[in-house]
Amino acid sequence: MIKNQVILVILATILILSLVPASFSDAAPAEITGETAVLIDGKTGQMLFEKTPHRQMYPASTTKILTAVIALERGATDDVVTVSECACNIEGSALGLQEGERISLEDLLYALMLNSGNDVAVAVACHIGGSVEGFVRMMNDKAEDIGASNTHFSNPNGLPDPDHYTTAYDLALISRYAMQNRKFREIVSTKVKNIEREVPGAQTYLQNHNRLLWRYDGATGIKTGYTDDAGQCLVAAAFRQERELIAVVLKSTGVNIWTDTEQLLDYGFDNYVPVTLTQAGRFVANVPVRFGDTDTVPVQTGRSLSYNLVAGKMQDEIIRKVTLKENITAPVFPGEKLGEMTFFLGSREVGRVDLLAQRRVERSMLAQWWPWLLLAFGLLITQSVIRSNRARRKRWERYKLKYYR
Repeated sequence: MIKNQVILVILATILILSLVPASFSDAAPAEITGETAVLIDGKTGQMLFEKTPHRQMYPASTTKILTAVIALERGATDDVVTVSECACNIEGSALGLQEGERISLEDLLYALMLNSGNDVAVAVACHIGGSVEGFVRMMNDKAEDIGASNTHFSNPNGLPDPDHYTTAYDLALISRYAMQNRKFREIVSTKVKNIEREVPGAQTYLQNHNRLLWRYDGATGIKTGYTDDAGQCLVAAAFRQERELIAVVLKSTGVNIWTDTEQLLDYGFDNYVPVTLTQAGRFVANVPVRFGDTDTVPVQTGRSLSYNLVAGKMQDEIIRKVTLKENITAPVFPGEKLGEMTFFLGSREVGRVDLLAQRRVERSMLAQWWPWLLLAFGLLITQSVIRSNRARRKRWERYKLKYYR
């Protein structure tokens, strides 16, 4: 019988050598000019490159990534926004919004992400949050929910403020989250856009500031940023080889922001190979169940899991450890978590998935309380009948002795 405590299954998985690219260099990217940078897998969140990724930095207009995704989640793109006075005459890049102007939220979001309008960010914040302060609270709550633990925002546009900061890693997490929104992806991948405005002579033609959309094959977004304090900032995404990578570079200089980011993306695509560690619904084992109408229940993986391996390390073993709950007792329900499968590359954990029951296991009839209660009741009745019969026989014997001697 399989032990219920810990089942350790070690599978030396020789990964398919045909996955190795024809040309491979295990060298890290050339020197990144940016003060801090990260590269992550957009699907799994795995970090592929880091340079001081948790240092607090000014994010400049990359702030607008979170502003846009909150607006998409809390508002409707066909909302008509009436521009308030507080959104006019904002410093820095602007669309030139006029007080009382009416414009759709969708057009504002295109202006926010392509033209990087600081006045647009304030108009969006007031519409969604009721005020800039209310919207900023939403931003910080959302950042915390996403896991951006070293981030704090004080405005929706990224203008300099000592209390407005993030990290390259946190920005990557926020961007990965935002890219799961279909409309957000559509907006940030748009090169040019004409919007509708009711103000005569107002700017309606927008051109995306992200040059990578023109110069890097597979680029899908996301956002540029610049202030004197923040330097050149860029969050970029690109899709190649059936995977998307997200690069963040903060406080770079001049045209280096583009070459820094391109080097990071090239490094990820050229030097890492995605490997599927397990597929969702894969049978793992039959697990013992106590007091069930069957002795075991099959368990399966709850989701698929993939991992990017450095091609030069393809000969390394992937170790799989299966840990099950102790003393699994019926009833068991389909989809109930009964354990975990953890994957290791050497001694380093690279991922884990839940192990779920494939089917229902009812509690055995003999393991339930009511059959025993019926049995006990039956025994009491039987015992009572036996005692009653014995008492009758004794009375009959006494009667015979008294009257039939």
